[in-house]
Amino acid sequence: MQQILHKPDGAAELTCFPAETGGALPAVVICPGGGYSWLSPRESGPVARMFSANGFHAFVLRYTVENPPLRTHPLMDLSWAVSELRGHAAELCIRPDRIAVCGFSAGGHLAASLGAFWNDRTVFPSENVRLSHRPNAVVLGYPVITSGRFSHRESFDRLFPDRRDQDRFSLERRVGPDMPPVFLWHTVSDRDVPAENSVLFAQALLEQGIPCELHLYDRGVHGLSLATPEVEETAKSRFADPHIASWAPLCVEWLKGILAAGPSGEN
Repeated sequence: MQQILHKPDGAAELTCFPAETGGALPAVVICPGGGYSWLSPRESGPVARMFSANGFHAFVLRYTVENPPLRTHPLMDLSWAVSELRGHAAELCIRPDRIAVCGFSAGGHLAASLGAFWNDRTVFPSENVRLSHRPNAVVLGYPVITSGRFSHRESFDRLFPDRRDQDRFSLERRVGPDMPPVFLWHTVSDRDVPAENSVLFAQALLEQGIPCELHLYDRGVHGLSLATPEVEETAKSRFADPHIASWAPLCVEWLKGILAAGPSGEN
């Protein structure tokens, strides 16, 4: 039976996809996309199974998407998830110093938000929480990042009614020196969340000297997930693309190297 971890307030849960390899392993918390209004199945189980097949214990986070404005509730759910895994690392056979977060689309905004705000006292007042929930790496697929010209307005409107709050969570403006290493990928032809979201974020990471890797593919719609037949939409041959699917092995290779290097991304 699949193990499910429940947040005490009932707002979130983690579904476990353990790797078959024995011993303590790195972990990945997966945040599906869906515009902060629903959670995409193709960015959930299939992605978790990919990571677990490659030596990671994977966990899919069901985070808050009901009753907008959501404000920071999804971020608190992800904070709980990382803290929960780190606090129970021994029993879950997890390396507590090797926990990554991975998000797609709006889930990418959520994952990147934890990377950007994990030590922000105005968002997380408790020092104990800040120390326990810092991700060691961040993986982003076609993420929502900016509230500016290239924004996915629906995602920001679901979070905050006030434009000032939306701009505060425009993440290309929030990258600091304590941001974890980041892997990003996007398609240039994405019409829902423009590729400029990833480009702006990568530029901010470079300016702060944060280890990052960005892959831009010249074709492909939004929401491709693994870009494999497993996630292809029924009767629509538009999701499976072997070239775009290369992001997954590239990410696995990068992630293993970054997590082995340590918190700073350097040996």
